[in-house]
Amino acid sequence: MRHCLISTSHPIRRYHDNMKRILTALVLSISILFVSGGFVFAQDFLKGVEAWEKGDFATALREWSALAEQGNTLAQFSLGWLYEDGRGVTQNHKEAVKWYRKAAEQGYEDAQFNLGLMYSQGKGVLQDYKEAVKWYRKAAEQGFEDAQFNLGVMYMNGQGVLQNNIYAYIWVNIAASSGNAGRVKIRDIIAKKMKSADIFKAQKLARECVKKNYKGC
Repeated sequence: MRHCLISTSHPIRRYHDNMKRILTALVLSISILFVSGGFVFAQDFLKGVEAWEKGDFATALREWSALAEQGNTLAQFSLGWLYEDGRGVTQNHKEAVKWYRKAAEQGYEDAQFNLGLMYSQGKGVLQDYKEAVKWYRKAAEQGFEDAQFNLGVMYMNGQGVLQNNIYAYIWVNIAASSGNAGRVKIRDIIAKKMKSADIFKAQKLARECVKKNYKGC
């Protein structure tokens, strides 16, 4: 039995009711770093956020498009989600992939995660599990829990990597450390397929992975 991956990350789903507060902090921090024009960027981005919250996706698209063209990762990621979901614009998975990739290549973990999903599902690109694993790993190494979980599931299912219950346990266990019941359930399913010695080894490697900030696990 193959277990499902966690679905697309987008600003509202990830940040929930705290989205505006977190994005405000992010854009204001950028304003400090880029004194010249930074505050204008912050205002423009928040106009898009405010429009999004009102369901005015066409305005959000307009506000974020110019910023995305200037290379802003938050705007590129948000634009990708609008195209993926068809909000304020005709749904276009290829265009979504384009913008997710631009943000992902700049190191933005949400975009890396979503790009991994696009490859997993064959949306806007040819389905490619190896490429999906590549992007999940990049986000997982930044501590992105959904990516850590999905990477573990890829190891569990043997998609894009050799099937390996130890590595599946490592990543799902790390992702389950916050107490998410669904992830704990999948971790326990993996554990039932393992010997006690392998579970002990996986737990030890998971602790070491956390200490290394998820790099080289």
